[in-house]
Amino acid sequence: MKQFLAKAGIAAVLAAGTLAGAVAPASAQVDVYIGSGRPPPPPGYYRPPPPPPPGYGRPRGCDPRLAEDIARDYGFRRAHVVDVTPRRVIVQGWSRRGPDEISFGNVRGCPVLRR
Repeated sequence: MKQFLAKAGIAAVLAAGTLAGAVAPASAQVDVYIGSGRPPPPPGYYRPPPPPPPGYGRPRGCDPRLAEDIARDYGFRRAHVVDVTPRRVIVQGWSRRGPDEISFGNVRGCPVLRR
């Protein structure tokens, strides 16, 4: 009788183990995630970016009107901008010697390159 109960107990344990092993994969979720699989954070979760530095977004280089004003300070009459390149701003006008030309660097402040 003891042998019969022992064999029945072993059979019950094996059956329970087999049943537990068969149930676990059947209850698993079959999901396919592309990416992180997490929802995005709510609005306002991250800090806002810092403000741009002073002067950000202003045009860089030599302002043509400033170049004309500086040319007038150098004695040019009827000064006007003829050409603007990435490196220089060329202004033509009349000086004491007749028609003349002056070149400014195309950076802030309009430095004189050639007179």
